[in-house]
Amino acid sequence: MIEARHLRVLRAVATTGSFSAAGRELGCTQPAVSQQIKALEASVGTPLLIRTGREMRLTQAGEALVRHAAGILSGLTAAEEEVAAIAGLRAGRVRLVSFPSGSSTLVPAALAALRAAHPGTRVSLEEAEPPRSVEMLREGDCDVALAFRYAGAATEEWDDLVVRRLLTDRLVGLVPERHPLAGADAVAIGELAGEPWIAGCPRCRRQLVEACAGAGFEPRIDFATDDYPAVVGLVGAGLGVAVLPQLALESVRPRGTRVVRLEPAVKREIVALTLPDLARVPAVAATLDHLARAAAR
Repeated sequence: MIEARHLRVLRAVATTGSFSAAGRELGCTQPAVSQQIKALEASVGTPLLIRTGREMRLTQAGEALVRHAAGILSGLTAAEEEVAAIAGLRAGRVRLVSFPSGSSTLVPAALAALRAAHPGTRVSLEEAEPPRSVEMLREGDCDVALAFRYAGAATEEWDDLVVRRLLTDRLVGLVPERHPLAGADAVAIGELAGEPWIAGCPRCRRQLVEACAGAGFEPRIDFATDDYPAVVGLVGAGLGVAVLPQLALESVRPRGTRVVRLEPAVKREIVALTLPDLARVPAVAATLDHLARAAAR
């Protein structure tokens, strides 16, 4: 295998005309230059230099190798500079996947801080709910996945992933502002058993259905939407009640509604996930750090 350091020595010899001059240019001794040329000739299996007295000239193979060396070494230099830029956070790319309420709350603050600290780092954002977001991470379609899981729920294992815990998010009830329970300090979900409900898609409403089942009833779902502003609008119009993650209300103006605390509490853990190898990439590590700081605020 041809080594870059050997190519640099051969090019220096070809340029200066001798081992000693090449050694002075490279900052090494004449014997060291000779040893590296011998090692290069051994790796390519043919002589590269002809020595006649004090004169030294390239063989045909030597000329070919020197001709290619310029492009090879310049490419390596460019690669080294690019890698150094990525390692030093002067460049880099991170593909982030987040669920919608995370995209509107944690992500903007985190990415603004990341851009201010490392303007050369670029982050792309795509939305997906877990478990799809976690699948995308494992399949190599993203570098960081913002995800969640509910306490006590049967969920997939994340043992093969790096898990950065960000915050605990509590589910809250949302009722019309003129609802009899609108002024309550806390509401048991069973007190809403006879209400019409606004819920998410069948997969997304699982936690609501399980919480209602635990209280001994099945919710009557009149409207289904995964759009949080739409949920707020429907509740505000008096068309039903809903349960939303508290994080979702951070970016939605709950006009015409009242937020009530649910008892017993239903909580979900918000996390940032990545693969172990990706966690060592500086841009990915910086993204995780800024997501954690945004969550702490």
